[in-house]
Amino acid sequence: MVEHAPNPSDDSRPLGLAYLVGRLDHVLGKRLRDCCAPAGVTVPQYTALSVFRAQGALSNAQLATRTMVSPQSANEMVKQMEAKGWIERSPDPSHGRIIQIQLTPAGHAILGQCDGKVRAVELRMFPDMTPEQRTQLYVSLRSAVRALSLEGI
Repeated sequence: MVEHAPNPSDDSRPLGLAYLVGRLDHVLGKRLRDCCAPAGVTVPQYTALSVFRAQGALSNAQLATRTMVSPQSANEMVKQMEAKGWIERSPDPSHGRIIQIQLTPAGHAILGQCDGKVRAVELRMFPDMTPEQRTQLYVSLRSAVRALSLEGI
C-alpha cells in the first residue's frame, strides 16, 4: 500500500501546518542545543549573539524584542554573556540612560565555533532544496513571523 502525503489545503486533517511548525521548533531546538552546548553556548545566547552580529549595538529592550524573550530574561542573558567576555556594554552617546550592547572579538569567535554546526543542522532539515528554494522558504517564514508578530523582526 502506497502512503500519500496529506493535501496541505485539506482542513479536515488533524495535524496542520501550525502543528508541524511546532514540532519543527521542538526538534530544531534540541539539535541546536546539542551543537552549541560543547562551546558552552545556549540556544538563546547563540540567537542573541547572532542578532548582535547582524544588527550591531542594541539596547537590552531591543535585544529582548529581537530574541523573543522578556526584558528580564534578556538582562540575565546579557550579564552571563558579559561575564564570559562575549559582549560589552557602553553608554549610548546620544542618550545617557540607554546602554548599548555589542559583540567583542571573543563573541565573534564563539559564534564562529557554532556557525558551521548550526548551518549543518539547517542543511540537514531540507537536504534536497536548491539555494533559490531556501531563499524562498526564508522569505516565507520571515513573512509569517511578521504577520503574527506585534513587533515584527
